[in-house]
Amino acid sequence: MTQIDIRSPKHCAQKQARFYDNIDNPKLYKKLFFALSTLFTTLLSLILLVYLLLHPTKPRFSLQQAQIYQLNLSTNPQLINSSIQLTLVATNPNTKVGIYYDGLRVYVTYKGQQITLDSPLPPFYQGHQDTNLLTASLVGSSIPVAPSFGYEVGRDQSAGKLAISVKVNGRVRWKVGTWVSSNYRINVNCVAVMDFGPTIPTGPLSSKQGSQCSTSL
Repeated sequence: MTQIDIRSPKHCAQKQARFYDNIDNPKLYKKLFFALSTLFTTLLSLILLVYLLLHPTKPRFSLQQAQIYQLNLSTNPQLINSSIQLTLVATNPNTKVGIYYDGLRVYVTYKGQQITLDSPLPPFYQGHQDTNLLTASLVGSSIPVAPSFGYEVGRDQSAGKLAISVKVNGRVRWKVGTWVSSNYRINVNCVAVMDFGPTIPTGPLSSKQGSQCSTSL
């Protein structure tokens, strides 16, 4: 005779209860949580290990040339008009790490006050130990300055020297193989010193020599 297996409603209810108990079992969630945490920690440690082994060095900047074509100050109120041409050199010193430059903006300050509008530089990728020339034409039209600005300009004119600061702000990303890091803020500061005599120059004021720039990440 064929054996007939008849399950009672009570038996089916117990089986269904065991099924849902396994789904809602806290131990199962705990094991899943630990597995995902271990995987995430391993990936993070691997990325950090690669970063530390390759030890990417921050890029180097230098100011190759700075020329002031206009620097006029008006009074009541104190306003300045400026026109400045810059040439910067960016170098990637790394042998195994590429650099993406994003959202770079450059402007000029004098005596701690901004005298040009900030101008964007196009984004670019820099390969291993590559060097790029960056040029910018900066202008400032009726930019308000402090009342003491005219006195500072006159003092520098008497001393025969004028120093401006070139600021570059933006973001960089490291590239190792196919892996690309998240964004890192970069700030560059360059100083250009040029002759500034008591008479109005017949040509643009120009820096005599390039200068190294400080870079912070």
